[in-house]
Amino acid sequence: MNVLLGAAVALAMTALSAAAFDTNARAAWVYDVATGTVLLEKNADQPIPPASMSKLMTVYMLFEALHEGRVTKDTQFPVSSKAKAMQGSTMFLDERDRPTVEELIKGIVVLSGNDACVVVAEGLSGTEQAFAREATARAKALGMTQTHLTNASGWPDPEHRMSAHDLGILAQHLIADFPEDYGYFALQEFVYGDRAEKNRHNRNPLLALGIGADGLKTGHTQEAGYGLVGSAVQDGRRVIFVLSGLPTEKARAEEAERIVNWAFRQFAMKTVVPKGERVAWAPVWLGAARRVALTTQGGVNVLIPAGAASGVTAEAVFDGPIEAPITAGQKLGELIVTIPGSVESRLPLVAAEDVARAGFVGRLQNAALRLGRRAMSAAGV
Repeated sequence: MNVLLGAAVALAMTALSAAAFDTNARAAWVYDVATGTVLLEKNADQPIPPASMSKLMTVYMLFEALHEGRVTKDTQFPVSSKAKAMQGSTMFLDERDRPTVEELIKGIVVLSGNDACVVVAEGLSGTEQAFAREATARAKALGMTQTHLTNASGWPDPEHRMSAHDLGILAQHLIADFPEDYGYFALQEFVYGDRAEKNRHNRNPLLALGIGADGLKTGHTQEAGYGLVGSAVQDGRRVIFVLSGLPTEKARAEEAERIVNWAFRQFAMKTVVPKGERVAWAPVWLGAARRVALTTQGGVNVLIPAGAASGVTAEAVFDGPIEAPITAGQKLGELIVTIPGSVESRLPLVAAEDVARAGFVGRLQNAALRLGRRAMSAAGV
């Protein structure tokens, strides 16, 4: 049985069609969190040098240690000669320092401190090599299949690789797994003592633009080019994006802002089926009730590409009548959503409530009713 619904809806778990966005990045991945929709991907699963964007994995490992109680924000870590000797972006740490976990978080997120990353790696795992092995294994467990880390900072190494997609997965986990600590990524400056004055500002070019950006990490090496793992929220909708391989810092800033504007302007999020709302009714055979409500699991939030709303259809499909007993949550059919220029999408439809099997008298009444309907149908009534 097919029931065509009146609401204009759209659902997609893969890239939707909208006004084309031709990014200048060598690799890119753009994702709408609420609907699980990939808006753009370019060389997204190709292992690339992540530069300082891989510091996000170091932060993830530190957040995890923090929430497992292995460290606190006041825990102090020693600074080794190896950490002090790190070049590039640093907190300007030396062996006399004992930075706290919270200072190291800020030193990595805001200052992109290579020395801070080594301090964290040695503090958690004893050596940076051991930490890299543990971080690689943890990344695999999170679903980051193209990640292999050889250090904690993203320092250039031919075997230190991540994909844009993996960096996006990592961003999702940082946001979802540690919401109480995610705010560190929006900090625009941090000064450690009196030694980081020249390196006090967050390099994320979007944080000060007032477009909802609240993270996460920039990266740059000669091999990797300029990259950014970013996220922004507008009207309750979050977009995560990863860009890599841009030629200049200016190009990174411009491309990141273009991506954010495109993602929010070319797609509109709609609540198609609020949680618990009935989508259709299916007839029941031999049940205590003559019909059962069908709904989706948890409701449906979806994206509609610009200009596509008028051509979208949704159809509830199920085989009926459905024999009782029926259990709430039991899959009984599908919601088929069709959007012009996109792949047809299917959602399970489930019973909204239990329907018990009818007693003897009820079953007789069901049978009589069904026979009567058949006779009327045969007679053309």
